Amino acid sequence: MALVADSLVGVVAGAIDLWYANLVERVLADADSVSEAETNTGDLVYGLSGILETVTYLVAIVAFLTWLFRVRANAETLSPHGHRRSRVWVILGWIVPIVSLWFPKQIVDDVWDASNRDPSPPKGLFHAWWAAWLVGAWVSNIASRVLFNAEEPAELVTAARFDLVSIVLMLVAAVLAILVVRRISDAQEARLAEAAGAFPHSPAPTGYPWA
Repeated sequence: MALVADSLVGVVAGAIDLWYANLVERVLADADSVSEAETNTGDLVYGLSGILETVTYLVAIVAFLTWLFRVRANAETLSPHGHRRSRVWVILGWIVPIVSLWFPKQIVDDVWDASNRDPSPPKGLFHAWWAAWLVGAWVSNIASRVLFNAEEPAELVTAARFDLVSIVLMLVAAVLAILVVRRISDAQEARLAEAAGAFPHSPAPTGYPWA
């Protein structure tokens, strides 16, 4: 749900970016055509949308990492020796420079391998998600720098349009992330159902903190 909410807020923020860029361009073309009240409203709405976007993004990150930590614990039960990174990297892998470019993807791949019955489970979706995430995060970082350094109205227009591009890319990554979450969760739920069928009178294994 957090990823869905983040995606919806991203759509709204993208629309506000377009509206604000158009407003600033009107100011550049003819300052008298835009009232001070309209300008102040534009600045306020643009600023608030950025705050809302940041908050929902952070909530989505926390929710995703919580889910990933749980399914990793499940995967360790299913395949104790099938993981290239220790559990601490489920969190640190995203924030440690350099290794953040591939450690999280390895962790998700290993969880998927452990959760799926297929000896060579397809990873096309996972590759697409990770590529979209890396590109989106890179463009988002550039957009933040452009906005931070913007002083002139023309620079604000550039920042708003850069932010729009980053939002579109991160939306693609978010949609793919939702599919990844669903794919892994479904696979683990199927394994739990198998275990329940094999031992119908036994309680659910305490080592399965299913997400």
